[in-house]
Amino acid sequence: MKIYKSIIVSIVMMASAAAHAEEIGSVDTVFKLFGPDHKIVVEAFDDPEVKNVTCYISRAKTGGIKGGLGLAEDTSDAAISCQQVGPVALSDKIAQGKAQGEVVFRQRTSLIFKKLQVVRFYDAKRHALVYLSYSDKVVEGSPKNALSAVPIMPWHE
Repeated sequence: MKIYKSIIVSIVMMASAAAHAEEIGSVDTVFKLFGPDHKIVVEAFDDPEVKNVTCYISRAKTGGIKGGLGLAEDTSDAAISCQQVGPVALSDKIAQGKAQGEVVFRQRTSLIFKKLQVVRFYDAKRHALVYLSYSDKVVEGSPKNALSAVPIMPWHE
């Protein structure tokens, strides 16, 4: 019974992502006769704690029969680019460094145990937000990662 509770808790935690992505587009990389093709998906999400910072993430999405049924495990390949899209005001929590490594985006990349995450750091010395994307598993993660920095600049309208 405890195992089932652990699995349910894991699924609920993965489903409650910090931010939800909006698909911008995709390109096929491998044709699959049955099921959807393998592809690279481009998605956008706004930092839930920092107004006017948008991140774009590209990630591999496995197709085929398993992919179409949601049973495939996506690779850990991903890239990220974040931009300031308006005036940015940092919360006291972020400005004081109390939110270092906070998860701002989480996407399930396998049925249960693997996810792609984006965490935020604040570099006070350079007045910049740094976003790190990486993939992890319950048992073993991946060293593959990508980084994007957003210097906070004055915004003139």
